[in-house]
Amino acid sequence: MENVVKDLKREGLLRTYYKDKLRGYRPTSKAKALLLATYPNRFAFFLTGNSETNRPKSEITRRRRLHRMAECLVTMQQAGVLIFRDEKPEVFYPEVNSHPVNLRIDTPAFYNSREIKEIGTELVKIRGARMVGVLLTRGNAFVIYNTGSAKCRWEYKSEMRTKALMKTILCQQRLAGQYAPNAVQGILMGEDMKMAYELLTTQEIGQRNYFVLDGNYDSFHYIPNNHDGEVMLKILCDGIRSAELRSILSENLSPHKDGSHIENDGFDHYGRPVLFAHTLDLPRIARFYQALQLQERSGTIICFDFQADMLKRYCKARTSFEIINLQKYEGRFHN
Repeated sequence: MENVVKDLKREGLLRTYYKDKLRGYRPTSKAKALLLATYPNRFAFFLTGNSETNRPKSEITRRRRLHRMAECLVTMQQAGVLIFRDEKPEVFYPEVNSHPVNLRIDTPAFYNSREIKEIGTELVKIRGARMVGVLLTRGNAFVIYNTGSAKCRWEYKSEMRTKALMKTILCQQRLAGQYAPNAVQGILMGEDMKMAYELLTTQEIGQRNYFVLDGNYDSFHYIPNNHDGEVMLKILCDGIRSAELRSILSENLSPHKDGSHIENDGFDHYGRPVLFAHTLDLPRIARFYQALQLQERSGTIICFDFQADMLKRYCKARTSFEIINLQKYEGRFHN
């Protein structure tokens, strides 16, 4: 990476700048002209006019947000998600309102918060929201957050309005023929699995700022910003492979029961509940473990190997584990 940066600087395409004792890089005018000449449909929105992205400010808070956005984009691209404007359906473009088109998501696509703002004045309602964008798949719409190495300070009302607005725009208007009313879920990205543990235990230590766990989203998945997270994202994006994996995990289990008063994906031959935790749906994991404690029952969690230490630390008792080897899973499903 250092050699690439040096080459770009040598060719006059990248320059270094410093502010607040932090070093950063920016494309030069020559680089912008090259991008616009090569991929005008992809970069004109970001590199022309007096736009926020064409003239970025350098405050530390702004740069941190840009860094979290960059982390998210890299993870999306590594997972096979479309991130470039010229590759994606025009879901959030204002022209969709005045000229209705038949929109459909057949390939997972990520729309960053800057693109979503194109929808117009409705976005004023969610000022202060922490989302970095929305991931659209064939079956679900995921509101994406990236907390990095520090827990988010949630603007509760803004986040609730964000969810409501996404449900209206996606499930009732622009993709109503594709998405069910409950299609909107949450994904929180973070630096590592330690952050997932902190999120799960926030409620236990009496902190009230735990937006992820308090039921705003029926499903709120946690994904680390590394290769492990990329594999998890592929599972969430691919309904067919996800169903195939769940089918394999369900072998030798009795069927899921809705009225059992405990979260479950089936029961073992002793009648103990089993939870599939490989997508780290944090509210669901918390409800499962809390129900085991309240009902004084034992249960089993099935998860990937890189998730196991964190989950074992959280589920201190009454829980056994079955571990999925990530490398073997990738060899079977993604090679």
